[in-house]
Amino acid sequence: MEMVIENLSKVYGDKKVLDAISLSLGSAEIVALVGPNGSGKSTLIKTIAGIHDQTSGTITIDGKDIRKMDPVDLAKMIGYVPQHFTYTHYSTVFEAVLLGRRQHIRWSVSDEDLSRVQAALDALEMSHLAGSYMDQLSGGERQKVFIARALAQDPQLFLFDEPTSALDIRYQIEVMESMRELTWERGTGMIIAVHDLNLAYRYADTVVVLRQGTMAGYGKPQEILNPACINSVYGVDSFVVENEFGTFLVPFRAKPGR
Repeated sequence: MEMVIENLSKVYGDKKVLDAISLSLGSAEIVALVGPNGSGKSTLIKTIAGIHDQTSGTITIDGKDIRKMDPVDLAKMIGYVPQHFTYTHYSTVFEAVLLGRRQHIRWSVSDEDLSRVQAALDALEMSHLAGSYMDQLSGGERQKVFIARALAQDPQLFLFDEPTSALDIRYQIEVMESMRELTWERGTGMIIAVHDLNLAYRYADTVVVLRQGTMAGYGKPQEILNPACINSVYGVDSFVVENEFGTFLVPFRAKPGR
């Protein structure tokens, strides 16, 4: 699978919220979108998902323009987890995850559908909650349910809009580890919007830094996420720490007036 975005722009009224975005994504690759609030991360993900139409530019998957694809085929191909979601309070976790198979189900739920759901719950260590109702879960647990729903869909491309925002530190690491393993095992591509730069640094193959809808950086995390870039984009001073556990970014001071 190869996705290519070329000169993608999005305009709301007289405001350009995405301006000439170009990037590519291959199989088993994670691209992290980082940037301040309002930089265009969610808009970019929603545009790729087909929720928004681009004003100009193209998005292709394996050479096919996704805007010319059948919506059902596109829905099978892309697994999207939004930043904010709605749910039915009295559905069980298993039923909520099974909804990820809706584009595949014909007349009835198949053994494969049930197997995919179980595999998704196992991947996120949520099998023990399969019979629980959605309104019995914590916010972080509910967010993991929607991630599991995307996994059950078995798409070629995952789009995650801040999937770890409601999770504590342990769950953030567990979810990112699961996503990293998922791309390797299934050969799927993944675009993920994150605020935590260290998650992007550790788990992404490529980083796109957005600032006011434009690309302020694009490349390997080790090359792009440096103190100069962070200062320019976020208005924050930082330094890099390297030890036996890896490389970490440490922000320590915000610039006045930002």
